Amino acid sequence: MERTLAILKPCAIERSLIGEVVKRIEQKGLIICGMKMMQLDEKILRAHYSHLVDKPFFPLLVESMMTSPVIVMVLKGIDAVEVFRNMTGSTNGRKAAPGTIRGDFSVSGQQNIVHASDSVENAEAEINRFFRPEEIFDYIPSGLYDLYAKDEI
Repeated sequence: MERTLAILKPCAIERSLIGEVVKRIEQKGLIICGMKMMQLDEKILRAHYSHLVDKPFFPLLVESMMTSPVIVMVLKGIDAVEVFRNMTGSTNGRKAAPGTIRGDFSVSGQQNIVHASDSVENAEAEINRFFRPEEIFDYIPSGLYDLYAKDEI
């Protein structure tokens, strides 16, 4: 099964949306195999958003991501990267479809509730950035065959 990284951003924490986002992940059938709260610093944000360091909005992004702790999660499932990105909606909450996490809870391009890995390769790099191997649990939920048909696994 594929893995992806999810980050509940400070705006989600400050707005008490942790339970709602986790509920949606669980209801969709993605398996949470790692989860922790942490305070991000500029060093980890520069690595995580290295593709944005030269953008004029980067200092505001760093500032907003350090306003409170975040929740980082490793999610597992078939096509987990694509499934979770579809759940999150467009980056700009004003353009995100209703029913998506950002479409329902965000009206901002930056204060957009959640980060979702954009590829399998980036997901693995991001997971390794935020988690040690012993913090990720490779277990099979008892209801796995209620999520997937036997020939899908």
